[in-house]
Amino acid sequence: MIVSLIAAVGKNGELGFEGKIPWHIPEDFKHFKQTTLGHHLVMGRKTFESIGKPLPGRKTIVLTRGRKKMDGVDSVDAASKALELCAQRGESEVFIAGGAEIYNLFMPHAQRLYISYVDFEGQADAVFPDINLDRWKEVSSEVHQPKEKSPGWCLKVFELA
Repeated sequence: MIVSLIAAVGKNGELGFEGKIPWHIPEDFKHFKQTTLGHHLVMGRKTFESIGKPLPGRKTIVLTRGRKKMDGVDSVDAASKALELCAQRGESEVFIAGGAEIYNLFMPHAQRLYISYVDFEGQADAVFPDINLDRWKEVSSEVHQPKEKSPGWCLKVFELA
C-alpha cells in the first residue's frame, strides 16, 4: 500500500490560518477530488471539523486523541491503527490530508507526495513539514496560471528517491 501526503502549500509552507485555507483555488480542489476519489483519506480531527463532513466517494479516517465517535467516519488514536485499517481493507494508496501535525506524523511513512505549491505568502498557524529533496525525486510537474481571483499554483508529485 502506498502512503501519500496530499497538500496545498504557500511559498513558506503555509497550510492554513485559524482553521481555514488562506486561498480558494477551485482547480486544485478538483485535482484533490480526482486524485483521492475511491481511496481512504486520513486526517486529523481539526481538519475534519473544518470540512464539516465526510467527503463523498472516499472512506475517511480521523486521527484523534479523544477517540470520539463521529458520524460517517472511522476514528483512531494512532497513525499505525489508521494504516492497519487501510491495509485490512485492501487499500492500494492511502491519502494523508492534514493538518500540520498529521503531515509531520506520517511523513516518515510517506512514499509519494502530491504538493500544490500556491503563489501565496502570508500569515499561517499551520505549516507543512520541510521536504528533504535529497530523499525525494520529482516525477511530474504542472504549472497552473492564475484564474479570476485565484492565485497561480504548480502541482508537483514526488516519490522516494
